[in-house]
Amino acid sequence: MAIIIHRGATLTPHFRDFLPGWVARQPWFRGTAVPQLTPVGYFRFADPAGAVGVETHLLRDGATLYQVPLTYRDAPYDDAALVATAEHSVLGTRWIHDATADPVWIAELLRLVATEDVSEPSGKPGVGPAEARGRRLSPGPLAPESVRIALRRVLTPGTELVEGGALGVVTGTWHPDGPESTPVSGCLAVLRPAADAERSG
Repeated sequence: MAIIIHRGATLTPHFRDFLPGWVARQPWFRGTAVPQLTPVGYFRFADPAGAVGVETHLLRDGATLYQVPLTYRDAPYDDAALVATAEHSVLGTRWIHDATADPVWIAELLRLVATEDVSEPSGKPGVGPAEARGRRLSPGPLAPESVRIALRRVLTPGTELVEGGALGVVTGTWHPDGPESTPVSGCLAVLRPAADAERSG
């Protein structure tokens, strides 16, 4: 299903109002104070049912670039993963969740790798285009119960050496210093068998 982008719509409170505080509370945050987050790029996945918005924010705090995937729903899904509640000027109340706990994001990331597809553009102004691209590394089904997604929350440009046994990888491209800057690429996520996590735990 095609993504519907409501150009000119507003969100209250805005991402800049609630994302810095949420990021500062996460275990992967590298700073010591509430970050000054600057958007570097965005990309989207399309929910086949057309009910859930799925968007990843690439946000810079100084020299550190964070990957923050979010889902937007018209009802709460998981209180533990809730980032904020906001009013969308077209769609009404949106419950915004950490996407890593949302089955729609998980299914779409696995589909991206299984089909070696590319994400949808966000269409937001002021940043360069960004994208995620899936690549399979081994055959076999990619199901949520059998795959562990190792998401790179802190992004570093460059090719990552993926150890043997990985099922797939998601690489990204973004413009680190504005729309006119030279694009760079890096690893966004690695897919591994869930059994690997059980053995290592």
